[in-house]
Amino acid sequence: MPKIEVNDIHIYYELHGPEAADVLVLSNGIMMGTASWLYQTPVLSQHFRVLLYDCRGMWQSDHPAGPYSMEQHADDLAALLDALGIERAHIAGISYGSEVSMVFALQYPQKTKTLMLIDGVSEVSPYLYDQTLPWLLSAERGDAEMLLRTSVPLNYSQAYITANQVQLDAAVSRFAKLDMPALVELIKAFQKLNITAQLHQIQCPVLIVYGQEDLIKGQDPALVMAKEIKQAELVCVPGAGHALCLEKPNELNTILLGFAAKNKMVK
Repeated sequence: MPKIEVNDIHIYYELHGPEAADVLVLSNGIMMGTASWLYQTPVLSQHFRVLLYDCRGMWQSDHPAGPYSMEQHADDLAALLDALGIERAHIAGISYGSEVSMVFALQYPQKTKTLMLIDGVSEVSPYLYDQTLPWLLSAERGDAEMLLRTSVPLNYSQAYITANQVQLDAAVSRFAKLDMPALVELIKAFQKLNITAQLHQIQCPVLIVYGQEDLIKGQDPALVMAKEIKQAELVCVPGAGHALCLEKPNELNTILLGFAAKNKMVK
């Protein structure tokens, strides 16, 4: 599997789609890996050169000692693009990945063509901090079962949980493979996020997407981001929880490609 050394660590990455096409970066949610984009990659790679990767601390990339930060993730992504010879890209991500994407756009506007933010926030409120605290405690204790049970109700809609209970129960084995100390550092990095006051600096076209039934991020932070970012387009996906890329993949793909066509990113 391809890895490349940047900033003294090895980053795992994948490239899909035609080499001559514009590059679209997809940054993962906090417990996601590149495989979590299984419903997006085949569709989006028909139009883009899709770059998937794991942040430091995630799955197949290196897991150095912390602390981590969103700014550090942005620096890693910039170094990855440089190492791959990519000058500018369309930057997208879900949840944790959307926050990395926003920080990247702020730090590297010259490398950011457009920004696509899925289920993200620009700051961690006390309420959101408390929502993610059980994840932190579960990771600190190395308890995969607790981590799963405290994340499922926040990540998925009630309808999705009802229809996929068996698969979600079985996910504890995947959670058990997480590097818990690294996850602790990822969660701590997220809990420090506070960039709302900087969002007006983002000048590129921006798409903000959220699930109507997202209990952890959802409408309120999406409205804040849409208000602060001048060129933002806001889209709500009915019936969707937080894990939009898995719950409503066809709808999300359509929204992303519609935004791309509107901004003449694809024909």
